[in-house]
Amino acid sequence: MYQVNFSEQAMRELNRLDKLAQMEVIEQISLLKPADLAAPREPLGHFHRAGREFYRLRAGEFRFYFAVHGETLHVDYILHKNTLEDFLLRNKFPVSEQQLVEQHSKFWKYLESLTK
Repeated sequence: MYQVNFSEQAMRELNRLDKLAQMEVIEQISLLKPADLAAPREPLGHFHRAGREFYRLRAGEFRFYFAVHGETLHVDYILHKNTLEDFLLRNKFPVSEQQLVEQHSKFWKYLESLTK
């Protein structure tokens, strides 16, 4: 089993969920084994970006994007399926981490402004 670390963006996304939903989505990534990563099959996939190897794990309505660092899985992003950010990452468009964070926060601020 791996230790799982989360980026700030991933933690913000997790914190938006209720505790039961958090446990359900985290369970799927915490059960990954080295054999799973050696031969990824659905719901797990992998791709290369800027010389780094990333994995994508589908967990319900969410997508975990992470890299392996020794015995640690570092989750860079947790994105809701069918969002622009998820589409960009899945299709390997050149987008920097900062651009994703900026787009993500602007999108949520826009949605919050609609409720006021």
